[in-house]
Amino acid sequence: MLKINTKTGIEEGRYFVEGGSPSRTSVNLQGDVAVSARDPGGVTKIAAIKERCVDSNADGMINTSTGPADIKPKGTDECVLWFKPIPSPSYTYGPRATAWEGVKADPITCVVPTPRLWFGWMDDSFTAHIMRVDGNTGATLDEVTYPWQSASGYAPYGGAVNAAGDFFVTGLNTGPAIKVDAATLQITDYGVPGAGCKYGMSLDADGNIWNGGCNGGNMFVYDIAAAQWIDIGNAAGSRVNGVMADRNGNVWGAGSDPCRLVHVDAKPRTYVNASIPLPGCSQPWGVSIDVDGYVWVVDMSANMAFKVDPETYQVMLTVGGLVNPYTYSDMTGAGLNLQVNPPG
Repeated sequence: MLKINTKTGIEEGRYFVEGGSPSRTSVNLQGDVAVSARDPGGVTKIAAIKERCVDSNADGMINTSTGPADIKPKGTDECVLWFKPIPSPSYTYGPRATAWEGVKADPITCVVPTPRLWFGWMDDSFTAHIMRVDGNTGATLDEVTYPWQSASGYAPYGGAVNAAGDFFVTGLNTGPAIKVDAATLQITDYGVPGAGCKYGMSLDADGNIWNGGCNGGNMFVYDIAAAQWIDIGNAAGSRVNGVMADRNGNVWGAGSDPCRLVHVDAKPRTYVNASIPLPGCSQPWGVSIDVDGYVWVVDMSANMAFKVDPETYQVMLTVGGLVNPYTYSDMTGAGLNLQVNPPG
């Protein structure tokens, strides 16, 4: 797991996490990150700033990574706050869908409470386990199960949280899309978009579910108000992997085969540009929005990340030296912030 400064492009930390094959990241509104690893299954929390790290050896300093050449042994980095092993049986069953709740400061004390974390994995009977844990400790607070029979054989794949704290989960390919109610833990099943192959997911400002499409390159949206899936058509290629909605009514997709950035207008659900070039790209997989509104695309084969101006499509900078960067969840916290602090 690594941390990049989105203003400078400098990698400022690299960390060991629980389990193996980490893939999903979720950044909360305090900037801290949760990382879910697939095999062995595990979840890890890492603090964004030293003020929230823990001086565990009481030497008066915070011992933490400063970059790729300074990786602390597992269990010794004092900004890694907790590890949680998950009893998933193998790679396809491991935790993937991961999302923090959004919390705001207390209006009287101005204290921001630590949010809880949602994630999902699958046992060997193809039952999904949706868990909510204490953000301070990783201790399990709630757990619900749901039959997760799908042709893909993969655990819950993508996850996002709305302003109410409800956890939205989508499955790969023919896996279902569900909502877990934050208060009651009741599960609502939204089904699947016909024959569509769902991949990465995001919630837009209206709470609609967006999915990138694999093995066909179409994109899909579940209209919450109309209670129906809509196929918006092909995005000029065979895949759209990660997707992310921004504050200006756009949805962005990381397209591969061929490699490109995809731009969608979320209201009319039409492509603005489905083939934005990313010079030097190979397999763009993840996409997110930084604090300044720039679009970030992570390329897992080129081992690099691109920072793109959303208006001109100019690549503002690239970050190299990554190691098979495979994440297409809310890696900046922009998706969560959109839900908790909507535009207007």
